[in-house]
Amino acid sequence: MSLFTGINVVSISVTDLDLAREFYGTVLGLGAPLYDLPDAGWIEFSSGAPSGNIAVTTAPEGWEPSTSTTVVFNTADCYAACAELRARGVRCDDPVVFPGYVVYCNFYDPFGNRLQMCSPAP
Repeated sequence: MSLFTGINVVSISVTDLDLAREFYGTVLGLGAPLYDLPDAGWIEFSSGAPSGNIAVTTAPEGWEPSTSTTVVFNTADCYAACAELRARGVRCDDPVVFPGYVVYCNFYDPFGNRLQMCSPAP
């Protein structure tokens, strides 16, 4: 029996909550925050799933972007989503195919945090 029942929220450190609100809410299309608490250094968005929200939090002094732990978003078509994000000005690496498994693509928020999206392999 598992001790856990799912993921509640994944928190991503950022240096500018206003810029993060715009990027995650508008550019990525996550919409209006579920919780918008800038005085507490916390803005939380729905990931579009029943659980597993995405939060942005104020980064501490000396912080550097995360490129090791990666938030991976599901998308129906990684190629189309990559093209759309690029059209919106988002830095995206080229999609990578693991034949028979998955297509994934790294992309980056304005702070340099690496994010990823994936879709089923063609």
